[in-house]
Amino acid sequence: MSSHQPTGTDDSALAVLAPADAVIFDLDGVVVDSFGVMRQAFLTAYAEVVGGGEPPFEEYCRHLGRYFPDIMRIMGLPLELEEPFVRESYRLAGQVTVFPGVRELLTALTARGTRLAIATGKSGPRARSLLDRLGLLGHFDHVLGSDEVPRAKPAPDIVLRALELLRVPAGRAVMIGDAVTDLASARGAGVRAVAALWGESEEGPLLAERPDAVLRHPDDLLALLPAPVSPR
Repeated sequence: MSSHQPTGTDDSALAVLAPADAVIFDLDGVVVDSFGVMRQAFLTAYAEVVGGGEPPFEEYCRHLGRYFPDIMRIMGLPLELEEPFVRESYRLAGQVTVFPGVRELLTALTARGTRLAIATGKSGPRARSLLDRLGLLGHFDHVLGSDEVPRAKPAPDIVLRALELLRVPAGRAVMIGDAVTDLASARGAGVRAVAALWGESEEGPLLAERPDAVLRHPDDLLALLPAPVSPR
């Protein structure tokens, strides 16, 4: 059991005490620490496509959780940045690490019989390739990317699709995310929205969204989410 104390209001803590049959995770900033790779890939892509000037990486970070082409549209940047960004992301994938405690969390949830899925702003093939490289792919029943649903986050489509594939009703699932878009997508699908604060995300905007619970370490989830009473 974690020595960390899960945070949130009394009401939000109670909201997540009901057991869940499924946990849906965002990928970057929740399962894997890819921030450094993401930064280098963006800087390289910007230099190749746009050229001189200061790459607006801080602004890019404010949109994390969204699908890369959607971020480019919001920022008014050329969609051509996607090709070198993806190329560099693959090239540097060996530098991506798993957050401390995540492997143990996934193992514990799997032992409980909890069904697991990924719903990420990445493309599906890139997400599955990265998880396979890190030895985590086998933990997940399904890995969904933003290119595999009609509308990317913050729309609920990717979470709804995960629920459909998992065959779990929204009320028996939670989603763990580190971005406002993750929380919005979860809530749009009727799923309890839990904020993860162990990555690079700013705490203030996430707390302002009043998530159902706030986790400061991966294994805090085990304290807030008891195992189902009946074995699966």
